[in-house]
Amino acid sequence: MAVLPILLVLLLGSSPTSSRAADEELEVTVLDVSLLEPHTSCSGHRVMPPHPHNNSWMPLFRPLGPCSPSFKAAAAAARAKPSLAAVLRQDRLRVHHIHRRVSGSRGARASKGSFKEPVSVEETQLHHQAAISVEVGTSQTSSEPSSSIHPAATDGSSSPPVTVVLDTAGDVPWMRCVPCTFAQCADYDPTRSSTYFAFPCNSSECKQLGRYANGCSSNGQCQYIVTGDSFTTSGTYSSDVLTINSGNPVHGFLFGCSQNEQGSFENQADGIMALGRGVQSLMAQTSSTYGDAFSYCLPPTETTKGFFQIGVPIGASYRFVTTPMLKERGPAATLYRALLVAITVDGKALNVPPEVFAAGTVMDSRTIITRLPVTAYGALRAAFRNRMRYRAAPPQEELDTCYDLTGVRYPRLPRIALVFDGNAVVEMDRSGILLHGCLAFASNDDDSSPSILGNVQQQTIQVLHDVGGGRIGFRSAAC
Repeated sequence: MAVLPILLVLLLGSSPTSSRAADEELEVTVLDVSLLEPHTSCSGHRVMPPHPHNNSWMPLFRPLGPCSPSFKAAAAAARAKPSLAAVLRQDRLRVHHIHRRVSGSRGARASKGSFKEPVSVEETQLHHQAAISVEVGTSQTSSEPSSSIHPAATDGSSSPPVTVVLDTAGDVPWMRCVPCTFAQCADYDPTRSSTYFAFPCNSSECKQLGRYANGCSSNGQCQYIVTGDSFTTSGTYSSDVLTINSGNPVHGFLFGCSQNEQGSFENQADGIMALGRGVQSLMAQTSSTYGDAFSYCLPPTETTKGFFQIGVPIGASYRFVTTPMLKERGPAATLYRALLVAITVDGKALNVPPEVFAAGTVMDSRTIITRLPVTAYGALRAAFRNRMRYRAAPPQEELDTCYDLTGVRYPRLPRIALVFDGNAVVEMDRSGILLHGCLAFASNDDDSSPSILGNVQQQTIQVLHDVGGGRIGFRSAAC
């Protein structure tokens, strides 16, 4: 029988002989991922997702896991799983990308020595990413390609689904299109969609691209370019019908039709669904219909599903703890940031001066490991080590607090909570504390760069980005 392929945690009651101090700690089961076989079935949602009401809801999944619509067990078994070192190297590229954007806005410097050439390992980050399945385009009954002047007849049906990775730090949605110059194109072929339109260079949409504009093609079509943490994509700036669930099409959805790529974007995904605060993002394009808000819940394992919602959750708002959303100018203006004010371990606040957190905390769906100011991380590490009663193991890259849990079925883990402005206390789920037996936090180089809340710590928590309400919210045990 197959077993879970990543960290699995179960809450257990304290034993009768435990000390009072120990009783205050959580007991969890931690399984060594290196000893586990791949799991080939999806168990669905661990918690029933909220009713969509007036907003759009859809399942969220790990692109390489069995909950992905395109999952193939044979291909998964043959695929080499990237090493932890490779995953962390790729994650450092992501952190550098975010810090570089912030440093361009406020003069703070990016983490030194964090930038390296993209690693050659494919799909390194995709194990830890969140994706949704969408449909782009409308099938046409005619075999003739469509144009803006003479659109082809349509039978009203949508195109094959594509898998897009959610990116809260991205501004321009894009997806791989046919034809393309890279190894794997998506199933989306603009010539087969009756509703596809390529923007001309003199269009207002092209002028709105700003720093993402990339000139004009030989036939007068607007070109875009997006440089990510480890890749660059370019192609034609376009529009088509986006279907995010069966009943909510977004007409005239603007996106980059990617025909050229450089770097190491993963082959098991078809593109990026940008959710940033830029004028080209999905949020900006759907704000008049759903309001300027979205939320998501990342599942703790590849074998379970989370969810993604557009709009403010109706009927569940009282379950969120909220904190003000910070505003920024310049390249970092489209990032989602909040003010972290304290960290607690087993309910006790760490002795960290408030000014250490002054740079704010970026909420990011694609960074894996949470980054903290060096002073804050040092205090967290000391408190965590003081409460762990297991033999230390060698560090793994920047993960310097690791343990040998071989043969330990029920290790005890201290509770960790992040406290945001407004007394918004967010306790980490048990699955968000360790990664491969190591404390799943890392340090910035100093206290001037912002913290980044990684997706390991966001697992099972519904994270609300309410731009209209100027707040960020957290609801625990949501998926």
